[in-house]
Amino acid sequence: MSNTTDTSTPVTTGLFIGGSGRETAATLEIADPGKPGVVVGRAAAASPADVDDAIAAAKAAYPGWAALAPQERAAQMRAALEGIAESRDEDAAILSQENGKIRLEAWVDSLVFEIRWNLALELAGEVDAAKVLAPAPGIPVSTSVGFQPLGVVTVIVPFNWPIAILAASLPHALLAGNTAIVKPPPTAPLATTRVVQRIAEKLPPGVLNVVTGKDADMAALITSPDIAKACFTGSVGGGKRIMEMAAQSLTRVTLELGGNDAAVILADAVLDDTHLDRLYAAVFDTTGQICMNAKRIYVHRSRLDELVAGLSGRLERAVIGYGLDEGTTMGPLHSPAQKEFVAGLIEEARSSGAEVREFGTLPDAPELQGGNFLRPALVIDPDPALRVVTEEQFGPVIPILPFDTEDEAVEAANASWAGLCGSVWTADADTANRVGGRLVCGYVWVNDHGATRLDLRAPFGGMKQSGMGREQGIEGVRAFQDTRAIAHLEPEAPAAG
Repeated sequence: MSNTTDTSTPVTTGLFIGGSGRETAATLEIADPGKPGVVVGRAAAASPADVDDAIAAAKAAYPGWAALAPQERAAQMRAALEGIAESRDEDAAILSQENGKIRLEAWVDSLVFEIRWNLALELAGEVDAAKVLAPAPGIPVSTSVGFQPLGVVTVIVPFNWPIAILAASLPHALLAGNTAIVKPPPTAPLATTRVVQRIAEKLPPGVLNVVTGKDADMAALITSPDIAKACFTGSVGGGKRIMEMAAQSLTRVTLELGGNDAAVILADAVLDDTHLDRLYAAVFDTTGQICMNAKRIYVHRSRLDELVAGLSGRLERAVIGYGLDEGTTMGPLHSPAQKEFVAGLIEEARSSGAEVREFGTLPDAPELQGGNFLRPALVIDPDPALRVVTEEQFGPVIPILPFDTEDEAVEAANASWAGLCGSVWTADADTANRVGGRLVCGYVWVNDHGATRLDLRAPFGGMKQSGMGREQGIEGVRAFQDTRAIAHLEPEAPAAG
């Protein structure tokens, strides 16, 4: 990873529709969350007519793409990915500026895209796997149960890890035989658009398209009868709006929504440097702005002081600053509104009488004054009814709540609207399986937690209001397919004599 990429020239991106780039009269001005008043670049703002053109292009490309064997689609997708790493340093610098996170995380964002893409291609042999139901008494047919692609799909990604998150579903959709339209986040579209366009240019025209713009002009990506499915990653509120819009044309949805992940630290948990480093990263990576970050810690009362000391020591070494500056370990929040929200959670907890410990020093460089920087905080033994416990903070603050019994911890962990992920920290494998099996969420770690520890081969998704459907793995491919049965009538045996 290079730190010498030139970031002084504003970036400009267009649309990519039907194999061709397209400029627009209107643009989105992309602000730098760390440097108030600085414009990172401008992205094309698609009109409703542009969106209709993207849908039409994807629809026209669908029959030819779907007719290919999965292995042929995989071969073309593999070729389209070649050279993706050559622009990774530049993509990371752009993403860091438009998103706010540190350069290393932005660089990994692109790397994870490549890893997920290649893992998806390994599933080519399973895409068309069918099973045959043999004739049975009273059922004189042989039935083949197989799969077919859905058609045109929309993939909508959020600002926090847009490139990596895109690859949790896009390659699976394409491999299954669908054509796709990608909608990057309107507040951080530049790096994602660049990556998608470079791949789309190497695929048949219309197979992969990318449109950026205001949400108000993008409704057809969900409501059009030519859209078979919308795959959305974002907030619970956003997911509800997507689902409501999709109902107009019964468009299918996969929703990967917010979380309020509980990490359960049992009495026998190992809390050495390795495990504490993992937990710290699980909470504070990307300044806390990851859906599957740990957002509540339940710790056995006998280990409370030890855990608080371990996290405090790491927070004391945190360097809050601009994402591209060498040495920065925690960048700004993405938006002023999110900064205000998280600061409000911290102040509410302090006012309630909970112990609040804040760490680090805000940057003092003139160009960073007024940026979305916030000191990270621990909230120790708060009232469980406080918003810092019940709501998704999506920022650098974590409530730490002591418990006395395993049942108490599990009940508290499950007492949430959310069910995305969770973790169990214990030295005993049987205990881990028992407690982990009781957590109501889609993914459970043992002695670990967080996006960087995700098995990218496994299905991922939430329960309760954390979403519906699964991404990654063969389950992620099946999410972009329909099941089809073909029954063959068995010939009657010739009459005797």
